[in-house]
Order: sequence, then structure tokens, then C-alpha cells
Amino acid sequence: MTLEEYRRKRQLSKTPEPAGRVRRGKGRSFVVQKHDAMRLHYDFRLEINGVLVSWAVPKGPRMDPASKRFATMTEDHPLEYADFEGVIPVEHYGAGTVMVWDKGTYETEDDLPAEEQLARGEIKLILHGKKLQGRICSGSHGQAWRETEGEEPLAANKAAG
Repeated sequence: MTLEEYRRKRQLSKTPEPAGRVRRGKGRSFVVQKHDAMRLHYDFRLEINGVLVSWAVPKGPRMDPASKRFATMTEDHPLEYADFEGVIPVEHYGAGTVMVWDKGTYETEDDLPAEEQLARGEIKLILHGKKLQGRICSGSHGQAWRETEGEEPLAANKAAG
């Protein structure tokens, strides 16, 4: 996992986004960022192998068990991006306002590390965030991901609002 595509798409000297670097470690953090770009969407990011593996989720996090969500995998982001909030200038890639919507930690199911689950095309996690708590399971078809049927809904922590 590298940050080459992330850097190629941006002029980091002209935007407030962090340049970052790939870090070693076995962190298990996640972040959901609300991104008001050309179209409002949410970015779901998982810390895996020293980067934030990222998906764009057009309709935002799933709060209703009857709804489904589609996600498109995007380029990996540096870990420093988990704390990034700001405005990307109009003439730059991803132009618009980015804010942290939720963050926390995750654990994997099936005793498989997240990178192995990602490689096999299905990821099963338990999220421990301020707003998002519970099980999430997604399967891939190329770069498109969707929640797999038969899993518990991702639950909102009512105390977090």
C-alpha cells in the first residue's frame, strides 16, 4: 500500500491536506469524513498497513437496517488525514469542505487481519465509534463495494447524537 496515487492527484503545496507518509504498525482506527465536494458524500477510511484505505459512500453511513449502501474504493490516504478538516480550494482535486463526522476503532471478525479480508474481497468488522457502533460486512465486485445481506445493521450510538 502506497500513497503515490494520493500524491499524484494533489498539489499538496497548494492545499491544506497533509502529505503524510506510510507508517508501520498495526493500528485499527477508522474515520468517516463528510465531504461536500462536487456532490456531497462521505468517505469511510480504515487504517490498514500504515495507510487509510478509503471508500467514497455517496449516501452516507447506513443507519437504517432496511437500507443498503454502495461504496467505491478510492486511493489510500495518509494516516494524518484522519484528523483533517478544512476546505480544499476550488481549482484542486476534491475541492470542497471536509469534516470529521465520526471516528473510532475497529476489530475484525473471522480472526483474519483486515488486509487479508480486503484481499479476498469481503471485509467483516465491528466498529467502535462515537456515532457508529456495530457490525459491518461489505463485499466487493472490482472496486465497487456493497453491504452484504444477512449482517446486523450498523447501529447509531444514540448518546452521541
